[in-house]
Amino acid sequence: MGVMSCRKIKLVLGASLHLSPPLHRYISEVPAFPVKQHMMAALCRSAGFGACRLHTSCRASAKQHYKMLVLGGGSGGIAMSARMKMMLGADKVAVVEPSEMHYYQPLWTLAGAGAKTLASSGRPTSSVMPSGVKWVKSKVQEINPDTNTVRTDDGTEISYEYLIVALGLQLHFEKIKGLPEGFDHPKIGSNYSVETVEKTWAALQNFKEGNAVFSFPDTPVKCPGAPQKIMYLSDAFLRKTGKRARANIIYNTSLPVLFVVKKYADALWDIVKERDIKVNLRQNLIEVRADKQEAVFENLDKPGETTVLQYDMLHVTPPMGPNSVVKGSPLADEAGWLDVDKENLQHKKYPNVFGIGDCTNLPTPKTAAAVAAQSAVLHRSIEKILKNEKPDKKYVGYTSCPLLTSYNTVVLAEFDYNLQPLETFPINQAKERRLMYYMKADVMPHLYWLGLLKGLWGGPEPYRKLLHLGMK
Repeated sequence: MGVMSCRKIKLVLGASLHLSPPLHRYISEVPAFPVKQHMMAALCRSAGFGACRLHTSCRASAKQHYKMLVLGGGSGGIAMSARMKMMLGADKVAVVEPSEMHYYQPLWTLAGAGAKTLASSGRPTSSVMPSGVKWVKSKVQEINPDTNTVRTDDGTEISYEYLIVALGLQLHFEKIKGLPEGFDHPKIGSNYSVETVEKTWAALQNFKEGNAVFSFPDTPVKCPGAPQKIMYLSDAFLRKTGKRARANIIYNTSLPVLFVVKKYADALWDIVKERDIKVNLRQNLIEVRADKQEAVFENLDKPGETTVLQYDMLHVTPPMGPNSVVKGSPLADEAGWLDVDKENLQHKKYPNVFGIGDCTNLPTPKTAAAVAAQSAVLHRSIEKILKNEKPDKKYVGYTSCPLLTSYNTVVLAEFDYNLQPLETFPINQAKERRLMYYMKADVMPHLYWLGLLKGLWGGPEPYRKLLHLGMK
């Protein structure tokens, strides 16, 4: 519970209740002693103030207060803190983020295939944090939207007027039996964690012959195209090094489809058939026996039926789930995701709370491209709400997945909530293109660091309209 001194009570009882000068002077002279928050609440209630008035009147119970508090320093959190700095001023914005390093995670697919270095994907958080904005180097422990407060792991309580939640999701390697300890063995890696990306590249380099196995879990995942990307890149690497003839490339996915948008799925089926890649649908990785180099998959259409695959290389996409802090708060939906309006990103119950990125229950794949589009909409929503106006810009679910199909080609998937293509360029993006590879590998990282994180890039919508002559 928060603790308040009598001198702080004076501010409320003297200023808010308009006490007579003698009584006001008496309170001022009483020696300080600790008063629990519930005692303060009782005093306020006895004077006719409700709980919500208690928070605004007794703000001294929180050590820090900001007009806009941002939780999370990932792509969504940094992008929105930069935008809020421009809107409100740096001194009114704070970001809670414990990590000293910030990573451009889309680059990890290329790092896992040796096309980029892991080091090139990261920069110090201090270098991407908007100047002047308060950086709270702590982990969020608890969110209490009923009192407009957040508590960090060091016990600090921060109060806010508006809150943006950008806490991302959590990886759950431990939900696969034998992991994460299995990563101590060779021949196994994952592009989804900074600790395991380079293990993927090592496993690919050391591959000699046998099965190269790639998994997709039975949960929502961030960048759902990434498990396929490393598979295509591995195929290309093994061809380049003369090992492909001795390799069986196997893609086991929990999904009933190869890709959620039919236009791109059809193109990808052509690619896997052409390259002799075996795809098994509705197969979920449940166990890794790293000492024996065995992966155990369950048939989701026949629960209890399992298949054991021997592997010489295994890429694991871990099960993922909502952030535990969000899940344990009143902000979560039944599944534990942040419950926001899918069009304006405002929380459905708490109007001064907003969400962006992987932590939300927005029904679209979780990608950095989605965050970019969401940041522009959220910026506009907050701008309108601060003026007591109704949000007028709608997020249509835009997301993008540049599907790397080799070391120099990409199928650029772009689509909306309805899983309909929403393509930026007036060409067939389901076709493998070299130009799209350079955009993915070289242009997009610059757009991320210098555009999105600076609050200057909100997705390709304006350019899409221009390139399609205003017809899309």
